[in-house]
Amino acid sequence: MGTVRRTADRLGRLISQQGVSLSFYLCKEVRMKKVGIVMGSKSDLPVVEKAIAVLQEYGVPMEVRVLSAHRCPNEAREFAASARESGFSCLIAAAGMAAHLAGALAANTTLPVIGIPCKSAAFDGMDALLSTVMMPSGIPVATVAVDGAKNAALLAIQIMAVTDEALAAKLEQARQEGTEAVLAADAELRAKYG
Repeated sequence: MGTVRRTADRLGRLISQQGVSLSFYLCKEVRMKKVGIVMGSKSDLPVVEKAIAVLQEYGVPMEVRVLSAHRCPNEAREFAASARESGFSCLIAAAGMAAHLAGALAANTTLPVIGIPCKSAAFDGMDALLSTVMMPSGIPVATVAVDGAKNAALLAIQIMAVTDEALAAKLEQARQEGTEAVLAADAELRAKYG
C-alpha cells in the first residue's frame, strides 16, 4: 500500500507543478477494444473471412455475428444500440442484395460503421453497393468496394489506431512492406526488360 501512496503523491505533485489534467494521465492507458463484424446471412462468411484474417493478423479482438436487418431487425437494432457499452470501437457490416444492414446498424449507434457490399448473382454487387453507400445525411456509413472485406478490416484498424500507438506502428510497418514489395517487383521487371 505504501508504494501506491508514494506513486499517488508523486503524481499529485507533478499535476500541481505542471498544471496538467489528471484525466490526461488516466486516458494514457488505453485498452484495446474490439471490432464487431455482422453479416446479414451466413452465406456472406466467405467474404467476411478476409476481414477476420486481417483483424487476427493485427491481434485485434472481434465478435462475429449473423444478424439480418430484415429477418431479425430487433436483434440487429439492440446489438448496434448496445455496441459502445459492449466495448466495440467500430462495426463492420457485410450484406448483399438489398444490403440494408450497415445502414440499420448505423441508425442505432454513433460508432463508426463500415459497410461491405457483397456480390450477388443478380446485379454483380451493384445493388448492394448502392444500398450501402447511399445513406441519408446524418447517418454515415463508410463503404468499401464490393467484397472489400480486407479494406474494411484495415479501415477499422486505422480507426482504432488513432488512440493505439501499437496498432499505428503495425499499420506503418505493413505499408512499408507493401512499398518494398512493389519496388522489388519494379526492379525485377526493369532488370529483365530494361
